[in-house]
Amino acid sequence: MITENPVKDIDSPKTRKSLPKYLTLDESIRLLGSVDGKNRERDYCILTLFLNCGLRISELVGLNLNDIQDEALRVLGKGNKVRIVYLNEACKDALRRYLAVRRPVSGRDSGALLLSEQNKRISRSGVHALVKKHLGQAGLDASEYSSHKLRHTAATLMLQNGVDVKAVQEVLGHEHLNTTEIYTHIDNEALRVAARANPLSQVKAPKKPLDS
Repeated sequence: MITENPVKDIDSPKTRKSLPKYLTLDESIRLLGSVDGKNRERDYCILTLFLNCGLRISELVGLNLNDIQDEALRVLGKGNKVRIVYLNEACKDALRRYLAVRRPVSGRDSGALLLSEQNKRISRSGVHALVKKHLGQAGLDASEYSSHKLRHTAATLMLQNGVDVKAVQEVLGHEHLNTTEIYTHIDNEALRVAARANPLSQVKAPKKPLDS
């Protein structure tokens, strides 16, 4: 009778988490450059906030006019936790341009920052649709990316450009640092790809002939 598990000390294979997909810097610029049409100021503002502030879609559609505080946004995140996200020049300019053309509305959604064509607070589905549309216009695969991938893009670009992971955690509103740290693995993966791409990566030392 076996009283002890014979394989107890053998490590089971760990499932590797798939890394979040994100746009490169060039692809992000192409996406922003693709914005056109009658809602271009609003759509450009939405894409800019996603790509620079890393907002969740629920946070974006929930923004109100009074959440704009000088050079910052008051963001209502998961668990009704409020955080302050500072705005860079691109975000401030995009907001100024959008607010200059935003229609005044009355009623329940009068305070909403981002409006639909029906003068209602823009919905998640409306944001998803416009993101997909502009991805296609930019020549990017809309089936591969979504509004949440733009949040991944913001996090990745910040880390790739030297922002401390704890600062990125605060910007994204992550409760735990290990949630943010997955984006550091993306950068590590890029370094591995770069190493493999070196034309000398397959060159190995010649084997010495055996002594006869």
